[in-house]
Amino acid sequence: MTSSPSGPSGPGGPGNPGGPGRSDEPPYADRVFRSPSALAGGVLILLLAAWIGGDALVRGEGRTPWAAVAGLLFAVPLVVAFTLRPAVYANDDRLRIRNPFRTVTLPWGAVEGVRAGYSSEVLAGGRKYQLWAVPVSLRQRKRVARQQARRATDDPYGRTSATADVTDARTRRAPADQTVDDLREQAERCGARPTAQGEPAVRWAYGIIVPCAAGAIALAVLFATG
Repeated sequence: MTSSPSGPSGPGGPGNPGGPGRSDEPPYADRVFRSPSALAGGVLILLLAAWIGGDALVRGEGRTPWAAVAGLLFAVPLVVAFTLRPAVYANDDRLRIRNPFRTVTLPWGAVEGVRAGYSSEVLAGGRKYQLWAVPVSLRQRKRVARQQARRATDDPYGRTSATADVTDARTRRAPADQTVDDLREQAERCGARPTAQGEPAVRWAYGIIVPCAAGAIALAVLFATG
């Protein structure tokens, strides 16, 4: 899981409520959470699709190039939607969840809970929103549990100092669980802010949905008339 926070804006900047360019934007930029494995997998799949589709376009005969165009138009948005697009953006005012086909904006005041079971989820406004960019890995959880068991065996009398234990605490959690803990802590800390109030907002990703639907229709027409 990657998180890339940015620093505070300068005095008098648009993010500083005391400056001349006062804005509703928070003084700190978003922290961004993504899945590195999904990003890597998406890039590899897109490269493979470009190679196969390009070969069909150049060497294909008859209806093959048209089928390749329709197939790429259908498949590429799907790959982007499920691998490159998912991200979670968090600042002091709101949580923005970018999932495959929609973007959900949740002011912290509307967030009722953040949890990680078999998937990472946010509860807000009586609804549940999944965090696609924070996938839960049971394998990572088991590995962390084994590491904790080994440490307990190596130090059965608790001789490790409290300072070292606190310093090591973050390394004893699976990445998804640690991200959920961070978001839960931020929700509790920022939920009462006046600028963190409001209702959940959902926006559909038409840039993904429209080309994918067009490709599916084109493929259906090609198969039906073939």
